[in-house]
Amino acid sequence: MADPCSVPPEILVPATNQTLELALGTHVALNCTVRWAGTGQCQHSPAWSKDGQWLGNGSSQDTAWFAPNASEQFLTSVLQLNLTQDTDFGVFACWVSNATATFTLQRAEVAGHVPAVLAALLVLVLLILAAGLYVHCRLNMLLWYRNRYGELEINDGKLYDAYVSHASAPDDRKFVHFIVKPQLENRYGYKLFLDEQTILPNAEPSADLIMNVSRCRRLIVVLSVAYLEQDWCNSSFREGLWRLLELSKKPIFIVFESQYREIHHPAISLLKQHRSAVTLLVWRASSMTPSSDFWKELCLALPRKVSFQGPVGDPQTQLQEDKDPMLILHSSYLDSGSDLHPDGDLGLRERVFRSFPPPRIAGPAAPVPAAGTGGAQLRDSQRPEIDVSDLGSRNYGARTDFYYLVTEDDI
Repeated sequence: MADPCSVPPEILVPATNQTLELALGTHVALNCTVRWAGTGQCQHSPAWSKDGQWLGNGSSQDTAWFAPNASEQFLTSVLQLNLTQDTDFGVFACWVSNATATFTLQRAEVAGHVPAVLAALLVLVLLILAAGLYVHCRLNMLLWYRNRYGELEINDGKLYDAYVSHASAPDDRKFVHFIVKPQLENRYGYKLFLDEQTILPNAEPSADLIMNVSRCRRLIVVLSVAYLEQDWCNSSFREGLWRLLELSKKPIFIVFESQYREIHHPAISLLKQHRSAVTLLVWRASSMTPSSDFWKELCLALPRKVSFQGPVGDPQTQLQEDKDPMLILHSSYLDSGSDLHPDGDLGLRERVFRSFPPPRIAGPAAPVPAAGTGGAQLRDSQRPEIDVSDLGSRNYGARTDFYYLVTEDDI
């Protein structure tokens, strides 16, 4: 019969080899419990080792007891450890005769708050930079998108890009003729229709106003103190605003910053309440710069301008693939020797050079005009009755009202 003491004990705790990740400075108790069958004649002594090196006999606390029927014996060995340095970690083994239980202690890296704080600060800085970039470049991005993908307003029968209404006060006339008109026409290529008459003198818009506004794609109103002093602004500005919204698409109102803060007119409050239906722009001291936000916002409110490559001609007929729409025979009326407009636009108009008149073949009976007064009267009678006050600022590549048709008699 086999000796019962030769049977190796059964390890109850731990059931399998354990791997523990503990932080530095942790106190841990390694529990090793075994069981074997037999009487008190079978005695087993536990032993502990670390990384293959045996520990002393007094390193653990051992407790042995019998089962109630005295057929089994139990042994518990507890090893107390204080993990105060890196050398305290390792592989610990509990040996009881031929049975072994293994504990692997590893140092756990404590998750610090520094990386999380740095990551949060980095995200916050990126958000601030993105917000600043959006505020600084928002208008430029909107202009780029509008000029590239915006709606084209051509072939609509309009002759002007904007109808500019202003008061007859000297300051308003200087602002329109010396700042707004040169900037929009000479720099951006827009065509303006200027009017300093009362835009709504009566309860209903006049026929001239309806006709002139219908020829323009936008409506610009210079809302100065002098403009607000008009009778219709004081009595019926609300009704007039509804009529202007019917005549024009989202009218543009320009107010001056120095007057904007001091004016307590009901019209200003009404425009603030209906910002979605109108465009309200404030002229500031920094708006004089051509690259200021004022001009960018004004260009966003105006139609998209189209630049055509190739020979100069009417863009509407070029889009219709009409390569030779009209021919010009007499173009002497295109001369603009001097600026005839009293207000002018800072002398920025370009000179249009005179082209030589075509030769005429006179028959044998053709009368020869006498020199002197006869020739002068003939030249006066042949002078076309055309208003040349604003020919210098016209965009001849987009106009069709100055062409002459060539007839068979002329040829």
